[in-house]
Amino acid sequence: MDMEAAAKLAMALPEVAGGTGETGQVGFEVGGKGLAWGYVARPAPKAARVLVPGVLAVRCAKETKAMLLEAAPDRFFTDDHYRNYPAVLVRLEAIEADELEGLLRGAWKTVAPTAVKKRHPHV
Repeated sequence: MDMEAAAKLAMALPEVAGGTGETGQVGFEVGGKGLAWGYVARPAPKAARVLVPGVLAVRCAKETKAMLLEAAPDRFFTDDHYRNYPAVLVRLEAIEADELEGLLRGAWKTVAPTAVKKRHPHV
């Protein structure tokens, strides 16, 4: 996987908006709520955050995050900034399309407003 392929999977979900901004930052949302975005990290303490190529943050339940981190640390990780946040960091080069599609679908179900979910009950 790469960011372009991940973007296609995210944009294929109903009513998802987003893409790549001027700074190269990528982000996707449904109903104004973020479901996935590019990972930015500090290269040094107190330094400005910079985009980390090939890593996508995907919203998920904290229980799901814990399971993913334990089961597949080669594909999923976290950092101090995300430690208590309901999103997992995904190494795109290490994940298959179907697994990322499932994560993005789960993120969509987590953040999509009720009205959007009613319009798209098949997701």
